[in-house]
Amino acid sequence: MTEVAFHFNAPDKVAYACRLLRKALGGGARLVVLGDDETLGLLDRALWNMAPHEFIAHCRQEAPDFVLDASPIVLAPSTESVPHQQVLLNLGDAVPAGFGRFERLIEVVGRDDAEDRQRARARWKHYADRGYAITRHDLALRA
Repeated sequence: MTEVAFHFNAPDKVAYACRLLRKALGGGARLVVLGDDETLGLLDRALWNMAPHEFIAHCRQEAPDFVLDASPIVLAPSTESVPHQQVLLNLGDAVPAGFGRFERLIEVVGRDDAEDRQRARARWKHYADRGYAITRHDLALRA
């Protein structure tokens, strides 16, 4: 069964996603990042603007197959036809279709957006109602 984790109170979801991706990649994980076009664009730019020694190899879902297969991180608007099924990082608003195919699902929830928090509560309820064990990480407690 997919492991589900919520990371609450991220002051900047895109910046936090960059840190999470760096850490997961350092551990050898292969990831799919799910989000809307605007969020994925912001994340793509943030990843390209990291210091050279912190570069995180990634591509968009529409990249050629040989690039998708070689990239440890794929930025995608949906889970349809993604090459990796190890870790799914959801920056989107909805429960990701097909999340159950992944070993792990990480949900990132912002600190200051009440609507984002409300949508996260609905996703939490969805997973809990289906019997998924959920791990909660409160980033405000780390500050």
